[in-house]
Amino acid sequence: MERMVGAVSALHEQSEGVRVLIAEDQTLIREGLATLLAQQNDDFEILPGAADGEQAIEFTRRYRPDVILMDLQMPRVDGIAATHRILREFPKTSIVVLTTFETNDLIFEAVSAGAKAYLLKDARIDEIAATIRAVTNGQSALSPSVAARVLDEFKRLRPRHAPASLPVHDGLTGRESEILRLVVEGQSNSEIGKQLHLAEGTVKNYVSTILEKCGARNRTELAIRTIGLTR
Repeated sequence: MERMVGAVSALHEQSEGVRVLIAEDQTLIREGLATLLAQQNDDFEILPGAADGEQAIEFTRRYRPDVILMDLQMPRVDGIAATHRILREFPKTSIVVLTTFETNDLIFEAVSAGAKAYLLKDARIDEIAATIRAVTNGQSALSPSVAARVLDEFKRLRPRHAPASLPVHDGLTGRESEILRLVVEGQSNSEIGKQLHLAEGTVKNYVSTILEKCGARNRTELAIRTIGLTR
């Protein structure tokens, strides 16, 4: 069962732990995750779980979670719409999508909505716990299988979403900004090298530097986050 929070305001002032809200319409999964996460780390404060997106929004306003584990397909308000609404009102909340990944469109929209991490429901509980810790430290994460499918969807939608120009990113050189634009267009290191007359290894080094400066873990995440800035 979920470790329910009483006297929420008082606890919020006293607690230094990570306040986790689980938004999942299947009771068994929601309560199972709550129990397992509570066993993973004493610093996790598991809030009352939300059974749909509308309740997730309501509970976010009431309990002010640090991290939300967000299912995508839920009644009343789905996870993508809930993510948009929550982040518009509470931009510092970190949302971790936890989904069965039924379609590429869904996960792509979740990424664009601003979720910081994207995991499949078959992820191990220690992986979920590690992701929660990562996002509270300002990091983001894509599980390998999700990353591959997001990249496929990104390439499919590239003609519609790739911007002709990108906003200037503070800290990037002119060359790095140029390479970032080509990464967003979905070009490989080899393709970028041929276009800019650079060795593939040189492009790889540039991309590594861009990832570090932009705080992205991989080029897929970098591309999606950059597109988000232009929409």
